[in-house]
Amino acid sequence: MEIFKEYIKKRISVTDEQLELITSSYTPTTVKRKNFVLRAGEICNFEGFVKKGSFKIFYLTPNGEEHILYFAIEEWWISDIASFNDQEPAQLYIQALEDAEILVISREQKERLFHNCPQVERLFRIMSQRSQVASQHRIIAALGFTAQERYLDFIKRYPKIYPRISNLQLASYIGVSQEFLSRMKRQILKPNK
Repeated sequence: MEIFKEYIKKRISVTDEQLELITSSYTPTTVKRKNFVLRAGEICNFEGFVKKGSFKIFYLTPNGEEHILYFAIEEWWISDIASFNDQEPAQLYIQALEDAEILVISREQKERLFHNCPQVERLFRIMSQRSQVASQHRIIAALGFTAQERYLDFIKRYPKIYPRISNLQLASYIGVSQEFLSRMKRQILKPNK
């Protein structure tokens, strides 16, 4: 829990008792590589803090095409927020890319925590704002950047994620085929003549 405690203390002011109340509301869970913590159609009953490992959060089209919305590594959060908040069937899949450890909280536990420790609402507001900024940038990049610009932007914004994912996963994230990504990477790396 030390990683999680440090994460909290960096973002909000809490007493030792409040910190203990917050961390005791979360349940440690291990997830093996390739296992799912959520599949589309299920109700998402958790928000998870990634303590160790990595995940991909993605959507599948009706014809089975995968579109990765984001990756989550240490100190990131995973959930299908619409399903979690509204208790409606999830549209997203969440799959471990590596053996992972997460800390999960249920909706009921989160509401109790908000009631018993109001500072937690500040923590989740800060997280929500950061998530909105990232989503806004993702939408702008998807609508207005070339494939090469999306690729270079990803490397620049997420240098800790880039080495941990496959070309296929990166291609899915930036919205190109794996073959196109490989050609583009070769062009970028080719010395200018």
